Amino acid sequence: MNKRPFLRRAALLAAGFAFSISLHAHPAADAMTDAAKKFLATLKPEQKAKAHYADLKADARQAWHFIPTEMVSFGRKGLPMTEMADDQRKLALALLQSALSEGGYAKATGIFTLEAVLKEFEKNSKVDRNPILYFVSIYGTPDAKGTWAWRFEGHHLSLSFTIVDGKEVAAVPSFMGTNPAEVREGPKKGLRVLGVEEDLGRELVKSLSAEQRKAGIYADKAPADIITAAGPAGSKGPPAKITPLSPEGISYSKLNGAQQELLKKIVAEYANRVRSDVAKGDLAKVAKAGWEKTSFAWAGGLERGDGHYYRVQGPTFLLEYDNTQNNANHVHAVWRDFENDFGADLLKRHYEQAHRK
Repeated sequence: MNKRPFLRRAALLAAGFAFSISLHAHPAADAMTDAAKKFLATLKPEQKAKAHYADLKADARQAWHFIPTEMVSFGRKGLPMTEMADDQRKLALALLQSALSEGGYAKATGIFTLEAVLKEFEKNSKVDRNPILYFVSIYGTPDAKGTWAWRFEGHHLSLSFTIVDGKEVAAVPSFMGTNPAEVREGPKKGLRVLGVEEDLGRELVKSLSAEQRKAGIYADKAPADIITAAGPAGSKGPPAKITPLSPEGISYSKLNGAQQELLKKIVAEYANRVRSDVAKGDLAKVAKAGWEKTSFAWAGGLERGDGHYYRVQGPTFLLEYDNTQNNANHVHAVWRDFENDFGADLLKRHYEQAHRK
């Protein structure tokens, strides 16, 4: 008996089944839904009133910030871990872990740790440097085949996720920051939670030739912060849509092979904050739009300790990194999507298809 036709048919059926599954389910959506349901199930009514918004279109969903404390003027919503029981905090962290890669989760928890470092350094500060003052907010109803969203946010951390029909996931905006960027004294001396982001950017800019630097370095002084920061205090409603920044810097096509690989490493470092099945989709989107249309721009000094800033942007995305505050020992680093922040593009298609039915 010739088994080859049978084996070919089996392989085709398996491939078709896998393709069918990909159309109807997303592993990340399943994991987040399960974690969100378990978290919500433990909440008391007064806790749920803070954590859960029935309306996916609530303005609060897009009112993101990375300030250190709960400030009404900034519109921060959600249930803080400070108001959770131990088991609820574990479930809140399990929700966070369901969305992030191992490295991304290590960075997030490292950012928590820095609050304790700041508390030790700022003994007379009135700012609450509590390492569990981080907020969970869920929008819509978590469902394996549904459309909903959630955010985990606090000082120097704001991570937003939108799940559409259980099939697609948007993980933007994605903000991480560190203060100090490098712990220079005490038990945590030497800790650099976002050190890779700094080192890769500096390695790329220092590899540029004199001719390349004319395009790649656009200013001797770095801006005081990322350009696409969250909205100002008191702002209401969703933030303005971000647009490409100018100057663009040096294009991917003007870099040599080693420099091009460095640029890809920078982009991957930001994309890979989230779990691999989501990150792969983000990186595929970047590649489809065209690496040759991607650019790198730097401002500020080139040496450790100099205030510096860089950005990488392509047709679909923008990442920004700034280290100027506190004598260039305070990092802000963000990943944005021009069309799909807060799942805007996915939701637009979702609502358009719903109206056709």
